[in-house]
Amino acid sequence: MDIVWTIGGIIVIVILAVIAIFNGFISKRNRVQDAWAQIDVQLKRRYDLIPNLVATVKGYKKYEASVLTQVTKLRSSIVSGSVEDKAAANNKLSQALKSIFAVAENYPDLKASENFKALQDQLETTEDKISFVRTSYNDYVLDYNNALQQFPGNFLAGIFNFTKAAFFQTPDEERKPVKVDFDDEETPKPSRASKTAKNTKKGRK
Repeated sequence: MDIVWTIGGIIVIVILAVIAIFNGFISKRNRVQDAWAQIDVQLKRRYDLIPNLVATVKGYKKYEASVLTQVTKLRSSIVSGSVEDKAAANNKLSQALKSIFAVAENYPDLKASENFKALQDQLETTEDKISFVRTSYNDYVLDYNNALQQFPGNFLAGIFNFTKAAFFQTPDEERKPVKVDFDDEETPKPSRASKTAKNTKKGRK
């Protein structure tokens, strides 16, 4: 009889342990999904802002059609596909937008435009929010994936069909400063007045 009670007790403990691990998986996965939902909200916000930005800057000749076309294509990619697809599109879009904002420094009229400044502020705020939530999301993904890979979770994960979550990664390129080439810009030619002033100075020496 003691053996029966012992075996029964072990079975109960095992069942309770399995339930606890299963519920832990569910809790961790829900946190991952909730954090991802917050990223998705910000990606959608960025998606909605981009058409207005394109419409604002496309009248300036420096903004070549290829740049704006790239931004427009990447726009649709940030709200479709897998986590990896959205992350890759978001990172490329960030670089494209940084280039647009950097080139804007060379256009006082555009830089001074209230509409452009408002869009720039909103897009930069959205980028900051994405970066903030991405950190939380990746922390939850790490916690969840660790639970799936550690014993006995790795054994039970397969049985209950729990799979690893993908990180929202940032490539090294995004951490580098944006390089903007102004070599094709026309270099202002010195005016006659400036030439005269230079010649006058030379004559005095």
